[in-house]
Amino acid sequence: MKNIQIDHFEINDSSKVFIIAELSANHNQNLNLALETIHAISEAGADAVKLQTYTADTMTIDSDNDLFHKKSGLWKGYTLYQLYEKASTPWDWHPQLMEKAKTLGLICFSAPFDKTSVDFLEKLNVPAYKIASFEITDIPLIEYTAAKGKPIIISTGIGTVDDIQSAITACKVCGNEQVILLKCTSAYPAKIEDANLLSIPEMKNIFKCPVGLSDHTLGINVPIASIALGAKVIEKHFILNKSIQTPDVAFSLDKDEFAKMVKAVRETELALGSREYIVTESMKNSREGARSLFVVQDIKADASLTEENVRSIRPGQGLHPKHLSKIIGRKATRYLKKGTPLAWEHIQ
Repeated sequence: MKNIQIDHFEINDSSKVFIIAELSANHNQNLNLALETIHAISEAGADAVKLQTYTADTMTIDSDNDLFHKKSGLWKGYTLYQLYEKASTPWDWHPQLMEKAKTLGLICFSAPFDKTSVDFLEKLNVPAYKIASFEITDIPLIEYTAAKGKPIIISTGIGTVDDIQSAITACKVCGNEQVILLKCTSAYPAKIEDANLLSIPEMKNIFKCPVGLSDHTLGINVPIASIALGAKVIEKHFILNKSIQTPDVAFSLDKDEFAKMVKAVRETELALGSREYIVTESMKNSREGARSLFVVQDIKADASLTEENVRSIRPGQGLHPKHLSKIIGRKATRYLKKGTPLAWEHIQ
């Protein structure tokens, strides 16, 4: 796997998982709430906070045409324009939000949705870019973004294998091979049974780049499971508390939930360890409790060793049990008292 550097964080096969808290619309158009949320994100243990940089006009048009209406799901009743007006993060907030994140040791970057937002974010010197799942087919946007030379995190969401390959190729054409893919189910909230996490190692094998998860399921089980399958990035929506009514509240984690996820991710990383068969010091100590060959009846000097006077029992200070058939019928070199761990020096 390529080594990809995002600010001070390295992403590679042996690195920690990069945990991103998605602010999205959960500021509820309140700057103080946005700043307070970033503080909580830091306290919850995230590595990064991700913004979204767009306006309603850069996303769509203000049209009452039936095609522009949300007819089902969480956002039923909104036009696209109304939804993006409500959910967007004001651009003049970005410097203050990024500075807040920096003072807390958080990496802060954003998802642009058109060329003007890329240009704006370049002026803020963001360390990476995110391509949202519904933009994976916008090859001109991907090329324009990749040309800036920063790492590109691409959610695969609605993308087919061909779409994903086209997006990666668009980056490479611009000389940018710093691509990270995120497995994503583009439903809000997403059903657990639609997560298809087994595609993570498959994506890593096909596209030869780091793979992570952008998760919209409820709870933290899906992100934790993804770690065991090789996910190196986890992105999850964050809300200060669920009494705040925002477009994304239904599939966001609050501070306590996010902190539990971070703890579980880090513990899962520890549990995965390495592919090597390593006997740790604690395991070495535990081997003392394993079976070994012991004298279980008093044996006189020159008496034969038998299955009645020598047995494989706990603890593990005697000869390995695999030697039992070799020593049965041989004679004792000296008197052996019951409870003696058998050693080669005891056997003629």
